[in-house]
Amino acid sequence: MEALAREAGLTLANASQHLKVLRQARLVEAERRGVFVSYRVADRAVDDFYGALRGLAEARLVEVQQIARAFVEKRGSLEPVDRHRLLERVRKGEVTVLDVRPAEEYRAAHIPGAVSVPLKELEKRLGGLAKDREVVAYCRGPYCVLAPEAVKLLRARGYRAVALGDGVAEWRAHGLPVAAGEAP
Repeated sequence: MEALAREAGLTLANASQHLKVLRQARLVEAERRGVFVSYRVADRAVDDFYGALRGLAEARLVEVQQIARAFVEKRGSLEPVDRHRLLERVRKGEVTVLDVRPAEEYRAAHIPGAVSVPLKELEKRLGGLAKDREVVAYCRGPYCVLAPEAVKLLRARGYRAVALGDGVAEWRAHGLPVAAGEAP
């Protein structure tokens, strides 16, 4: 909960109240480990619901369409990436997939083969990335600013990089595999 509160810019008490409501609605589940409580989305149906709600808002609300246009104008468009081809390229070692979300989110779920390099750590970990391989960065989905920021930094340092429009929820919604846990 501390990590979630920090990332959301909330106090612990406020984050706790939000999570309590989500838990009562059975949208999240909690697991206590000693003094720590870990929260996770209850199941895939919650991801599907969120995706459907976002799609409805994008299709029906002019304000959301304006925000999406402004985002693309400011951050640049997200690159269309063939998901199955990307997995194949990862397996062949032709591309590096960077998960630039906080490490806690990576541990909860990530694209198989992705490397966890939170955006806050990217600059100091550039030496560990091969410059001769394309880098595909992703974060929380099409409205997340982390991947476009990572791509901007990578390109400025001479890397070939693109931002994937998908997050883990979109990846899963397309029936693709998702991994969990620490990196091997």
